[in-house]
Amino acid sequence: MSNRPRPQAMTLTDAAAIRLRELAGASGKEVEGVRIGIKNGGCAGMEYTMEYATERGPHDEVVEDKGVTILIDPSAIMFLLGTEMDYEAGKMRSGFVFNNPNQTSACGCGESVMLTRADQTDPEPANTPD
Repeated sequence: MSNRPRPQAMTLTDAAAIRLRELAGASGKEVEGVRIGIKNGGCAGMEYTMEYATERGPHDEVVEDKGVTILIDPSAIMFLLGTEMDYEAGKMRSGFVFNNPNQTSACGCGESVMLTRADQTDPEPANTPD
C-alpha cells in the first residue's frame, strides 16, 4: 500500500484564488467555502454551478488550494476530476473559467458544456437534479 497523497480533484489558478477570496470577503457572511457542482441545462447539456457554502456536506470532496476551500458536490466529482478553475477579466466579459479535461464540447456562448465522467470515454449526461 502506498503512502502517496491523493491528487486534488480540482486546482485553482492564482487569479481564481484571488477573486474567490475577494468575493468571500465581500459577501458579508461567514462562509465555509465555495461549493462547485454541475446541473443539467443549457444548449450543450450541462452547466457549472457555484455557490457559497456555510457548512460542509457529509459527502463533499474538500479541496484546499491557495488559501481557498472548494467543496465539490459528490454527484459532480467524476465530471470535475482534473479541472483547473481560472478567472479571466476582459473588456467585455469577466468570469470564472473551468479548464476541464472531461469536457467534450461547449455551446457557442460558453455557458454550457458536455462532459464525460472521468472513468468513461463516451459522453454521458450528468445525473444531477435540476
